[in-house]
Amino acid sequence: MHIDQISFSSEKYPTDNAYPFDMPVFRETKIIPLNKNVTFFIGENGSGKSTLLKALAYRCRIHIWEGIQKTRYQYSPYEDKLYKYIDVNWTDEIVPGSFFSVENFRSYSQTVDSWAAALPSMLDEYGGRSLVAQSHGQSLMAYFTSRYNRKGLYLLDEPETALSPKHQIELLNLIHRLGKNGDAQFIIATHSPILLACLGADIFCFDRVPVGLIEYEQTEYYRVYKEFLSAPETFIN
Repeated sequence: MHIDQISFSSEKYPTDNAYPFDMPVFRETKIIPLNKNVTFFIGENGSGKSTLLKALAYRCRIHIWEGIQKTRYQYSPYEDKLYKYIDVNWTDEIVPGSFFSVENFRSYSQTVDSWAAALPSMLDEYGGRSLVAQSHGQSLMAYFTSRYNRKGLYLLDEPETALSPKHQIELLNLIHRLGKNGDAQFIIATHSPILLACLGADIFCFDRVPVGLIEYEQTEYYRVYKEFLSAPETFIN
């Protein structure tokens, strides 16, 4: 692993009544050990897994591609400040990395496409094809295959969102293979029982306070999908 621990300095939080510092999961979790090259964060929407993933990116100085920022009705001034109150333990040298989310990928792919208009060779690592011109699933897999095939720390926020089950299995095998080789470390927030099946990975549940490890077969995603596929008619009212 490139980092083997995330620690929280909750005693230094600037407030206890605004997001994300008011969340019990961040107030009562002190350490998340990272003992595997592939780690998953799971939990309901709003449980804090994506918030922590972004904070990790800022703490590890990983660039997040941002599109046009729109005005919001409600916004916590502390929303993007969690990174100041967490720390990571690097096992050796600091390595480069990347942050992925579907929203950020749109901005990234459009930027690469505009650069390629002047320098087409920029697309060589994506098979010589524009990421914008390909289907969403194809462009994502072209990006994953190219970007993760090198030493680094890779943070992915719900990468399954635009992937078919077939492409999710393809991504699962890519993550497993590169993580097993040891040069790439993945931390992934997901709802996908397909990705969670990655052999040897650790799964941390954010629906528990403090955050804790959970076995694959114990996850709600596994149980619900298994029960549904066994008897879908029982789920239909």
